[in-house]
Amino acid sequence: MKSICVFAGSSAGIKTEYKEAAVSLGRYMAQKNYRLIYGGSRMGLMGEVANEMLQHGGEVIGIMPRGLFSGEIVHTALTELIEVESMHERKATMHELADGYIALPGGFGTFEELFEALCWAQIGIHKKPVGLLNVNGYYNPLMQMVQHAVDEGFSTDSAIRLINISDTPEQLISSMDTYTSPSEDQKWNTEH
Repeated sequence: MKSICVFAGSSAGIKTEYKEAAVSLGRYMAQKNYRLIYGGSRMGLMGEVANEMLQHGGEVIGIMPRGLFSGEIVHTALTELIEVESMHERKATMHELADGYIALPGGFGTFEELFEALCWAQIGIHKKPVGLLNVNGYYNPLMQMVQHAVDEGFSTDSAIRLINISDTPEQLISSMDTYTSPSEDQKWNTEH
């Protein structure tokens, strides 16, 4: 795994721990020579990860739809900015460039990107690791919901094994580096 796509809020959230975690992730990724793939904004947690990567000599590639420039403030100091026409093209480019995915705390956009990566892993479109940086237990309710879907018969235990989760960048990336996707016989049976 050389390139990690980070999904994160365009806001910093209300707790200082969220920003600290984004900074810590960016620093660790730069020190370990991972390339950051992300949405290209200078705002919120997205901007914090990118800034820390750049400050420590890391490579940062942002992907930004032209129409979003007014809503999301584009980061102008990136290693590379790829301008695309739509959100669909943005996500496709992010997926194409990434070897793995990490979700920091965020809102609907972060959830949507995270669940798309998980869904694609579940149906076999990719075998890339997906991780949650669980800052202050932010993703505990989400993991409870995933377990609830398993308990209610809408998913299988293999869905839980698609998710790497940790509260530190070091542990999370270490688990992602050794990740193997659930075997084909454990994947969700669409006739279930």
